Amino acid sequence: MTNKALSAEDRLLNMFRCLLKMALGQNPLEDSGMTLPQLTLLDWIAASPGCSVSEIADGLDLTAPTVSVGVRRLEEVGLLERQPNPDDGRSIRLFLTVKGRALQERALAFRREKMQQLLGGLTSEETATLLALMEKAMDAAVDAGHAEAY
Repeated sequence: MTNKALSAEDRLLNMFRCLLKMALGQNPLEDSGMTLPQLTLLDWIAASPGCSVSEIADGLDLTAPTVSVGVRRLEEVGLLERQPNPDDGRSIRLFLTVKGRALQERALAFRREKMQQLLGGLTSEETATLLALMEKAMDAAVDAGHAEAY
């Protein structure tokens, strides 16, 4: 139910609260002992195989030591591996292991299922309109420097 008396900003905040209640903010890998920050690292490495700790740190706006701790933990449990950079012997590249890819894909499947639940009540035309408007809003935020490209 929509309260049209609220500002657009408050209506959007209410929608985000509802999304959180749908478990969109839930850790889909909680049963595996993974934390949300570790899942964020898995997602980053899955999207950028061969990345470095410093690239992850820059992309997530974290310090390299913070990322290194998370990377070390993921490596200890067999979810990622370090490989020497063939172009620079002093640096390493990070890759998900088969186990790491499987966990990351499981998390992605969970998120997609939640998106299907969210979009399930819309027609294909309504879905296209919603996505186009969200992309337009995100593009404007990126252009204004308020968000990073998605």
